[in-house]
Amino acid sequence: MLPRLVSHTPRRSPALPRACVALLAFVLAVLLAGCSSGAPSGPGAGTGVSVPAWAHGTATVRASELPAEARRTLALIDKGGPFPYAKDGVVFGNFEGRLPQHQRGYYHEYTVRTPGSRDRGARRIVTGQGGEIYYTDDHYNSFRAVLR
Repeated sequence: MLPRLVSHTPRRSPALPRACVALLAFVLAVLLAGCSSGAPSGPGAGTGVSVPAWAHGTATVRASELPAEARRTLALIDKGGPFPYAKDGVVFGNFEGRLPQHQRGYYHEYTVRTPGSRDRGARRIVTGQGGEIYYTDDHYNSFRAVLR
């Protein structure tokens, strides 16, 4: 007859898994509270640049972080011109639908000079009648809300 083998696996204390579960629940609660605080995040967070309601859910960029040519275009927009390109200030149709939908004429576009480009290039600033300012550097494929 073979001797019976006795298992010497140590028994775990039920308190250890409960402590781990409690710790995990606490960490998860803290993370969820931080994610739903409503505090601005991204480029404008903690810098005194507030994120306007129209920019929520959109990638953002601070005006000071735009290329120098885009900052010059913003300054011209603020002054009302004169603009270097004949198409500056024309209605932007938003045909791609990448900006919030509004009636035709709501948005206007302005060229941002692209060094080395022989035409208008791909960079634009698009403004909305509600004070929105968007920047694209890939000819309307994507936009970032400009924070001032």
